[in-house]
Amino acid sequence: MKEPLYLRDCYLKTWKTRVKSAKEKFVVLEDTAFYPKAGGQPWDTGTIKRLSDGREFRVVYAGRFSGEISHELDQEGLRAGDEVECDIDWERRYLFMRYHTAAHVLSGIIYKETGAIITGNQIGEDKTRIDFSLDDFDREKIMSFEERANSLIREAKHVNFLFLSRDDAMKDPELVRLAKGMPSGIKEFRIVEIEDFDRQLCGGTHLRNIKEIGTLKILKLENKGKNNRRVYFSIE
Repeated sequence: MKEPLYLRDCYLKTWKTRVKSAKEKFVVLEDTAFYPKAGGQPWDTGTIKRLSDGREFRVVYAGRFSGEISHELDQEGLRAGDEVECDIDWERRYLFMRYHTAAHVLSGIIYKETGAIITGNQIGEDKTRIDFSLDDFDREKIMSFEERANSLIREAKHVNFLFLSRDDAMKDPELVRLAKGMPSGIKEFRIVEIEDFDRQLCGGTHLRNIKEIGTLKILKLENKGKNNRRVYFSIE
């Protein structure tokens, strides 16, 4: 499939394209910026309008299947070859962008301060969680990362996207810990870089500058078992 449009421009809200294939309420587009459920980030919703008659279809789910991003609609009717205009529910998408970039800020601090490996995350509309592997669960120390994160956010650091081959990514000590866990079929990685602070392999949607996050608030810490810790946080 073509490279999803959000990989290089997360702020793209509206675009025109054609329907590549359609089956009942499920369609694949020739070009899409709808983010599919992946990597702990929820899917985008929005609308697809057929240009020939103005009929509008709601996108209620987006997922990746057999290498293609499939869009589940609220009704049948689109056909292969239809010219369409797509529009993302921006308020929802932008919230997830803020949360995802905030997760990179907090996980970067956790890694630098404790050496803990991030094992997962789940972005939500009210809060987000980060899971990490750590022997010594010093709750007071983890809670102190809230002010550290907000201090960093106030520095208004830019977020950049870099694209590296697998071989080049494996040469970077900061990326090896992540690259080793990626499927062998992936030959090129997108790196999300918070300038002068953190670099992570990530295919999600992100802000241009971390100041757009707002204020980060750690809500709860949980011990999920041996070496398995969890942090919940919100943004304002």
